[in-house]
This record gives sequence, structure tokens and C-alpha cells, in this order.
Amino acid sequence: MRRPMQDGFGRKIDYLRISVTDRCNFRCQYCMSEKMTFMPKSELLTLEEITLIAERFIGHGIRKIRLTGGEPLVRRDMKDVIQRLGRKVASGELEELTLTTNGSLLTEYADHLSAHGVRRINVSMDTLDPDRFSEITRGADVNIVLDGIKAASEAGIHVKINMVAVRDFNEADLLPMARYCAERGHDLTIIESMPLGDVGADRQLAHISADEFLAPLRDRYSIAPIPHRSSGPARYVSVEPLGLRLGLITPLSNNFCDDCNRLRLTTDGKIFMCLGHNAHVDLRAAVRQNGIAAVDRLLQKALKLKPQRHDFNAQLDGSAEILERHMNVTGG
Repeated sequence: MRRPMQDGFGRKIDYLRISVTDRCNFRCQYCMSEKMTFMPKSELLTLEEITLIAERFIGHGIRKIRLTGGEPLVRRDMKDVIQRLGRKVASGELEELTLTTNGSLLTEYADHLSAHGVRRINVSMDTLDPDRFSEITRGADVNIVLDGIKAASEAGIHVKINMVAVRDFNEADLLPMARYCAERGHDLTIIESMPLGDVGADRQLAHISADEFLAPLRDRYSIAPIPHRSSGPARYVSVEPLGLRLGLITPLSNNFCDDCNRLRLTTDGKIFMCLGHNAHVDLRAAVRQNGIAAVDRLLQKALKLKPQRHDFNAQLDGSAEILERHMNVTGG
């Protein structure tokens, strides 16, 4: 096994997030605009390009891969992508293959995911209330997601719910969500909203720190840090006596960049070294012009370009320009 890659700050890079599509069947208000323009399909990486680039990354020490989007399961050849990368898990070349999804297609995909080495998934769901869910997703049905989560659990996949904290919108939904997760053995992660792309709303007004968002939970339960870690940036606490493992992703209120172990491959083949910076290298152009071996040289360039920290705080307070790139392009 090759040693993990290191960036210019000595951080071990062993985790790759692959956005397989920028398309989504939801229109979540903090993620994209209502009338979103998607990339032409010719600009997206093909199935072969995704798997070949992933294999090259695995050869350089990537041990964990997360498939994201947009909504990854809307991609028509997604079952083939999962099957091919699942072989790397079966062979031991890849430690973990995971997925972030809105859950709407899990009833169709749960058994396939389980059969090809996916042992845990993240499901984005910001409220259990049908009306508020429809509002924040611009029309989706929460019951379809709940059915999908049930199907995944029955297929033996561990589910973690990702809940984005939005001020004056879903604070009242935290307690019902915590109880729902605890009753079913799901983890819950609270995510602070990040200033990416023009979504037609004031980012600063919508932002709420995880600490403030947790106030209703703290009033009723005991919250204490625990040493559990996943492959991502979340720090974890236990919520007792509820019996809930709660993750906190706090890019603005509690920076976690010192431990960053990630690179991101976008749906059009660009490697972004940081979600909060525009610096990138274009793998798609290099691979199509010079073949898969071009990945090796560009990987070293990407590692050198990886910044020490993101600029989300400056972007939120207006002292730095908000990135035009939407979350659905880079991947969650």
C-alpha cells in the first residue's frame, strides 16, 4: 500500500469526494437557485473517466471515497460507478466507499449500494415537518426520503442525517430530528451553512452558529464530547440520556482546517483543494488531451496549491468576494 499523500502543510490527504453530477431533483434554498442552469453533459466526466481517475487516486494513497452531487443517484450510470468502485473495497485497495444523498431514490438503490460495499451513507434532511421540508427543498416530499432511509437501514446501511442549520427556519425542528435519529439508531450531524454561490438570499441573515442552534437540545439533555471520528470534518458529542451521537460541522464558528484530509473532484473534472477557495487543477482537460497518466503530475500541483484555511468568514461578512461556484457543482 502506498503512503498517503501530504500537502504543503504536512496534512495527510487520504480522502476524495467525487461529485458525479451537478443535477438534482431537489432545489434546496441554501444550495442552488430556483432556476438553476446545469452543465452540458459533454462537460461532465464519463463513467470511464471517473473510475480511471479514482483508481489513480487510490494508487496515490486515497483510502476513502465519497460520491456526492447534486444528487448522485440521478445519474443514469450510477449503478455502474458504484459497482466499479465497490470492487476496490472488496479487494482492500479502498477502505471505504460512501455516499451523500437527498434520500429520494434510496428505495431503488439501497440493495445495490449494500451489495457493492457501501456500509454507511449521509442523507441530507433539514426538517421532518412536511410543509417546511417542501419549502426549503422547493417542492419535495419528506415521506419519500423517510421511505428511502428505512430501505437503506433494512439493507444494512448505517445512516447519518445531515441537517443544515438555517436561522429563523428550522431551529424548532432540532428536537424532533434528534429524537427521530435516536429512536432509529441514526447519527445526526448539524452543519453550518456556507457562503457558496448566489442562491437569491442573504447568507448572513440565514447563518446561525451550531452552538446557538443547539440551545434547545442543551436545555433538555446533557451534551459531552466523545473521541469518535469519521472520515470527514465533524467533531462528535453524545447527547444523553437520549443516546444520540451528534456530529458538528462548523466551518465558520470552529474552524477545522488544521486537520483537513480532503480533495474534491467536481462533476466537470476539476480538483478543488478547498471548498472555500477557487484554486483548482483541471484533470478532465489533461486526461482528454494527454491520457490518464496526466493525473500524476497534476496531483502534485494540487497538493502544493492546497491552502491552509478557507475564507468563509471573510466571505460571509462581506470583506471577501463570495464564490460563484454552487455547492451542487463541487459536491457536499
